[in-house]
Amino acid sequence: MEKKYADLHEAIASIALVRRQSGAVIVEQEQTERRADWIFDFRALLLQPHWLNRYAEIFWELYESKLPFQVGTMETAGISLVSAVVMKGMERGTPVNGFFIRKSRKRQGLMRQIEGTLNEHPIVLLDDLINTGFTFDKQLAVLADTGKKVTDIFSLLAFRANDAYTSFENRGITMRYLFTLKDFGIPLLYDRLQKKSSFEEVWHYTGPNPSFHLVVQKSAPVLGDSLVYLGCDDGVMRALDQNTGAVAWEFTVGKHPDGKGILSTPALHNGILYFGAYDGVVYALDAKTGIVRWKYVDADWVGSSPCVAASLGLVYIGVEFGLFGKRGGIVALDLRTGERRWQRKMPSLTHASPLYVSEEDMVVIGSNNGVCYAYNARDGAELWQYPTESDIKTTPAYNPDLKLLFVASMDGKLYALHAQTGEPAYAYETGASIYSIPLVSGNTVYVASLDKYLYAIDCETSKLRWSFETRGRIFGSPVIASGSLFIGSNDGRLYELDPERGDLLGEFQASERILSKIAYNAGSKLLFARTVANELYCLRKK
Repeated sequence: MEKKYADLHEAIASIALVRRQSGAVIVEQEQTERRADWIFDFRALLLQPHWLNRYAEIFWELYESKLPFQVGTMETAGISLVSAVVMKGMERGTPVNGFFIRKSRKRQGLMRQIEGTLNEHPIVLLDDLINTGFTFDKQLAVLADTGKKVTDIFSLLAFRANDAYTSFENRGITMRYLFTLKDFGIPLLYDRLQKKSSFEEVWHYTGPNPSFHLVVQKSAPVLGDSLVYLGCDDGVMRALDQNTGAVAWEFTVGKHPDGKGILSTPALHNGILYFGAYDGVVYALDAKTGIVRWKYVDADWVGSSPCVAASLGLVYIGVEFGLFGKRGGIVALDLRTGERRWQRKMPSLTHASPLYVSEEDMVVIGSNNGVCYAYNARDGAELWQYPTESDIKTTPAYNPDLKLLFVASMDGKLYALHAQTGEPAYAYETGASIYSIPLVSGNTVYVASLDKYLYAIDCETSKLRWSFETRGRIFGSPVIASGSLFIGSNDGRLYELDPERGDLLGEFQASERILSKIAYNAGSKLLFARTVANELYCLRKK
């Protein structure tokens, strides 16, 4: 440790470093309330004018020779650091530009992700500390979309050894820090470092007019033989070539609420693409050409995703209305003609999507009144109802061995219901609302929550097998493909996990939230993930 930094080291040790033995209550993981032994509270130090000024002086001592550059950070701790460096630059006669990146894009106003104006100069990213480096990864992904070059990363403190940060060097970025944990009598961290960038981008499609403010599950990609289908915020269903991302065809739906075009994930069956749109229409399109085969026009809005009962020749979908006493419902349509076979109404909006359970000859769907409904799949006769304590937004899942249905509710619980009667077997409670579609694989049900966790639960005993924490709320739904479990998060990452143990196998960092489930082509080994920004990434394992 350099002598000239001794005063700063002493200040960090006496002001910023807080130990549990001093009586402080330090919660390491909110969901488990696990206690930590120490934490660095740099705000307590770096919002004091003397030490904020000292940070800026040290920065300029180290980086003046690299002018010209601009400085940036991720909100919120780094904003004061960027401000101090910018002001010190003015004082020295070497002005530099500053900016900060939002953790999540603002959902009103200009909905910016970057606050400030970027110029042509290379970028130095600032922060008080670096642990896993994920905060910098997100910044790099956002800035990559702007075409701007990051040359340096500077922080006061590193939690890990140099070899944990080689990914930055591999991208041509120089990382510098003044201290490590060892300088404060704390061992360097060598726990599971969730930082395994193991995907390469094959192509990246960005559709026009994304609805950044609409943070819900959006239309997930669906794969055909050679095309991938994606419903977009602007009301356009797009078919893209899986290998190149080139647009094969586009189909525009009718008039719809601004920015709320197609949220429905299409169902593909026998060369026909079925989906609903917020113009109130259910569509059947030729999957090769996008030509309309039939339209069902009855609802005011359709945000639900369809499911197909091929043996019955039916497609089921939730519908919504602007009528008093008739706000939602489910309709069964003829696969070939679109003719309505049966319909059942519900007192609340029905954004949730149905599940056809062939083993039980039933279709199950939830609604915004918090009720899960089960109907005879052939004639729509009601079999049972089960009330949860809040809205049901997504599709149930089914375990055929136990004959259990798994229904996720915005009350934060995953309900296991006996399929034949609707009677509850148990309810597993997460830490927040559930907007994720449960996934049953073998005797495990996987479900994600807005508490940022993905849970793996024993279907029979309701015991937790493992949980995995991301750094953002999870609207996306888990998918198992090629022996791995994939799930996206609001932190902009796609995670690849071991489905048995929950260990991290790989990840991909996007610049925007990943809200929907992925699609995987086992033949080409290509993986497709969409973001909140009308984007579709085609990825391949390295």
